[in-house]
Amino acid sequence: MLKFDAVGLFVNDMEEMVTFYRDVFNMQTSWNKESYAELFSGEMRLIMYSRKDFEKMTSKKYSYPNNINGTLELSFGLPKFEDVDKEYSRVISLGAKPIFPPTDEPWGQRTCYVADPDGNLIEISSFNRKQI
Repeated sequence: MLKFDAVGLFVNDMEEMVTFYRDVFNMQTSWNKESYAELFSGEMRLIMYSRKDFEKMTSKKYSYPNNINGTLELSFGLPKFEDVDKEYSRVISLGAKPIFPPTDEPWGQRTCYVADPDGNLIEISSFNRKQI
């Protein structure tokens, strides 16, 4: 039986992306300048592979989204609604690109979006489970 193991990103600049997720989102890693990286947040694993090295390995060329893209989102959860606002401000001050400010949604979620250096969307949110 298959077990979902990780989310992977093919990245333009490994050092920039590993540094971003390590320093801005406090993900843990033992990356040592290889073309592959693993980062951890609790039980979640984010893997990264250099686009050029992946193309070399597979002997294929790929197309990648440019700028801010809606291909996927990475989602980080927080315990309280007010934590979303604080975290949004904190990550923007550390270099995340602001996309959508903290907003209360009718389904009982406070959510916001920022983007990483490659334009991948990152959601920061909290749910009021009583409203759902």
